[in-house]
Amino acid sequence: MTDTPILVLGATSLVGRFVLPRLRAAGIVHTPVSRRQEAGWLQADVKTPEGRAALPVAPTVLSLSPIWLLPEVMAALQANGMRRLIAFSSTSIVTKAGSASAYEQGVVTDLARGETAVHDSGIDWTILRPTMIYAEGHDGNVSRLATIARRLRVLPISGRGEGRRQPVHADDLADAAVAALTTSASVGKTYALPGGETLTYRQMCARIFEGLDRPARIVSLPPLIWKAGLFVASPLLPDATAQMGERMDRDLVFDGTDARTDLGWSPRDFRPRF
Repeated sequence: MTDTPILVLGATSLVGRFVLPRLRAAGIVHTPVSRRQEAGWLQADVKTPEGRAALPVAPTVLSLSPIWLLPEVMAALQANGMRRLIAFSSTSIVTKAGSASAYEQGVVTDLARGETAVHDSGIDWTILRPTMIYAEGHDGNVSRLATIARRLRVLPISGRGEGRRQPVHADDLADAAVAALTTSASVGKTYALPGGETLTYRQMCARIFEGLDRPARIVSLPPLIWKAGLFVASPLLPDATAQMGERMDRDLVFDGTDARTDLGWSPRDFRPRF
């Protein structure tokens, strides 16, 4: 890696809030990019031609933005000398592939389009696929469940909630991203990044109550009743789909061995504190 700053797209993202301090601690010179004005950052919206034109020369790019934005910005990045790219995708490309939801199918299509653009770029690339990302008080997954548990004092789940999950902290993902930047073994590889612990959906909900210092109150509902309850809970779950309930009894488990081997990655167990 040269002294030329690496370009960090999506610096204000959930992972970005943890990546930037890690880059500074590692002495890695970097240029964060954001749509909003931040001191010392480059203000640019890569969704626009003007924003893409404002991007500087950068041989190395760390993309924390949704990977489906890359097909439009790839030409500008390569024109500016990009030779190394670390990009975040999602395990949703696998877990939602058979979904009956048109919205979720659209997500899978967008993820696949972004990954294809990376694969076809002809540069040294690494793709990181996290499982369920959380960062206490900031994410739309675990923290949203914590909000419901705090307000309702109960978490209703569909079925028995026996599907296994591997929630992963955004700070651990930041660790993996910085490791990938400095590890040649990661070139040309796609890594699943599950959390350090595998537990059932019900157990995950119980841990959320623990993080709130409250007794766990989890109610199993028949799937049809849970679906009906989405209408009542829609203000708290604006992006919820019926397929989310169906997956509560389905395993969504990935093997993080390659990331542990190549990146020295050691994600934490699921013990959130709110």
